[in-house]
Amino acid sequence: MNIGAHVRGGGKLIPSLEAGVQIGATSIQIFTQSPRAWKPSQYAPEVLESFRAALAEHPSVTSTFCHATYLINLASANEELYEKSVLCLTHNLSVARGMASSGLILHVGSHLGAGFEPVVAQIADGFARALRDADSAPAGVADCPILIENAAGTGGTVGRSLDEIEALIDATGNDERIGLCIDTQHLWASGVDFSSVAGTKKLVKEINDRIGMDRLKCLHLNDSKIELGGNRDRHANIDEGTIGTAGLAPLVGHTKIRNLPLLLEVPGDGDGPRAVDVAAAEKVVAAGLKLYAKK
Repeated sequence: MNIGAHVRGGGKLIPSLEAGVQIGATSIQIFTQSPRAWKPSQYAPEVLESFRAALAEHPSVTSTFCHATYLINLASANEELYEKSVLCLTHNLSVARGMASSGLILHVGSHLGAGFEPVVAQIADGFARALRDADSAPAGVADCPILIENAAGTGGTVGRSLDEIEALIDATGNDERIGLCIDTQHLWASGVDFSSVAGTKKLVKEINDRIGMDRLKCLHLNDSKIELGGNRDRHANIDEGTIGTAGLAPLVGHTKIRNLPLLLEVPGDGDGPRAVDVAAAEKVVAAGLKLYAKK
């Protein structure tokens, strides 16, 4: 199993690897800049090179994911905000490529009531521009995909369902550099019940049919403070929410899911994932494996 966690990045980046080690994580996720500010963090080429070398040689942390800034809104009707969003996404992708990240995870944004269909083309264009204009991945480093994160369904958020994400990928011409990150809390809040083996199998089939399991690069493994179908983004520590170990186990134990990086985005005691949260996630995966071992 590969249990990861969101950790702090910092100016030199390499300490984020050690932050993962301290809590027992085997993958990490960081913000490439402040999540709630437009000003980009500037990393010298030697800082990115040092991080790549440290990651490649690391004995326990196998992969790094980056999370794009929350302010990005590719669905905005405000031209200035849209342009700032595309530029910010482009910079975030440049850093992620420079870090040899396994994916840049993105909240696409909100159409603020304008409707989904009218914003599909501009979102696809934003993806295309960022993929074209971002700094190239260093020689010998695999390209970093943009991973669309499913939304919890609040207001006009884009990506609240797999059919919306499918439409966005279709609009890019099925660009192979666009992938998927599934957040378990968001999925639960949007009304998808994966808490049984049958429910998980239905979900996995839909992901494969609509998007392709090969595009699913990681999960955000979170419990939920909100009930099934509550349409709000409220993460809880594992087994302290409405999903619980029993509800998460069928999903993470599935043969198509169990070996993916499972990234914790839980509150911990207020400062993010802890060693105890990683241990709780490991128990969830173990419970899931037992479910499928019985079949």
